[in-house]
Amino acid sequence: MKKILFICSLLLAGQLVQAQKTLIWCGTLVDGTQAAPKKNMTIVVEKNKIVSVQEGFTTATSMDKTIDLKNKTVTPGWIDMHVHMEEEINPNRFLQSFTQNPADIAFGSVRFAETTLMTGFTTVRDLGGTGVNISLRNAINKGLLKGPRVFTAGKAIGTTGGHADPTNGYRKNLMGDPGPVEGVVNGADDCRKAVRQRYKDGADLIKITATGGVLSVAKNGSNPQFTEEEIKAIVETAKDYGFRVAVHAHGAEGMKRAIRAGVNSIEHGTLMDDECIALFKQYGTWYVPTLTAGASVADSAKIPGFFNELVTPKALEIGPQLINTFTKAYKAGVKIAFGTDAGVYKHGKNWMEFTLMIKGGMPALEAIRSATMNAADLLGEKDRLGSIEAGKLADIIAMDGDPLTDPQAFARVVFVMKDGVVYKQ
Repeated sequence: MKKILFICSLLLAGQLVQAQKTLIWCGTLVDGTQAAPKKNMTIVVEKNKIVSVQEGFTTATSMDKTIDLKNKTVTPGWIDMHVHMEEEINPNRFLQSFTQNPADIAFGSVRFAETTLMTGFTTVRDLGGTGVNISLRNAINKGLLKGPRVFTAGKAIGTTGGHADPTNGYRKNLMGDPGPVEGVVNGADDCRKAVRQRYKDGADLIKITATGGVLSVAKNGSNPQFTEEEIKAIVETAKDYGFRVAVHAHGAEGMKRAIRAGVNSIEHGTLMDDECIALFKQYGTWYVPTLTAGASVADSAKIPGFFNELVTPKALEIGPQLINTFTKAYKAGVKIAFGTDAGVYKHGKNWMEFTLMIKGGMPALEAIRSATMNAADLLGEKDRLGSIEAGKLADIIAMDGDPLTDPQAFARVVFVMKDGVVYKQ
């Protein structure tokens, strides 16, 4: 008899736990799909998943928890497809490469991660650091730190002297000859080895620098730096290992080579021409604009001594062009996913990308979709993330105000839930 009662109590306890739900009452719901905003809705969350989305404010049972967002705008958690969680731009950035140990970088990244989450970004794609970003991801996944869900490239891959060569600007006796382990490649065999090394390191995706860049200590910010054969070797190997490939590119020729080679996204895309746009559409390649970075580095370059003398002219030339490129690409129908290059500017300001996209001609509703369903699609996670629908992970945020009429509302995030856990309310 005691055994039967014990079993019954276990079954009853299981039913009670299963019955516990969180009801989120939403004044305005922008669900991340193609649907128009909906008024007076209830999101039902159980454990870490959305189980239903209902019209009206559903009455709670005695077992339910309610969260009242009746006068807020609710959206899926935002996804920033281009961040650098290990760093934050400052005048000593180059010097820090000589003075910081991995532990210093790691402790700094803890603050950046929490700041990012608290401003509404529940998922990010980290596109390059020292490799500490992999450990940061692991710590967040284990619940040791507060931060967004991180998908990371680990160390980006570049060519000798290219944008991702970590020894650019060093004196000769410190430069050495870094290779695929350090993310520096020359030739198809090196490229394959570098991808396999990223797999060994535990990366989630591959990032390459197909052209020069603004912040590298090198004179050219837009020249092509990979052959098409090299990029094809990377893409083919990445597919074997289940990786997607993101490509830093400012110059048109580097973009064209990368798109023809079959990469998944182009980051920045500053100097894209009509042929580039046609290739974007032909191959279905995603464009990640990073407008905030362009505006920020152009402003920082006006401060005497902020950047190295090789960096300043590139920042002044390339930064201001990004928003015009974005407008041209958007009007042409290029697929766009939200990405900001956070770390190139202050973490926590990622929301400014929404305002710049709107300024560039994209309606606010589409800007939100670029940071939700579009970003999830590019990430390969649209079955789990990017919209508020039954079966998706419970990544939900809310703003004070209406972002569809007031872009500054994106700065006023008052509620953050990631994976069913409330981090800000």
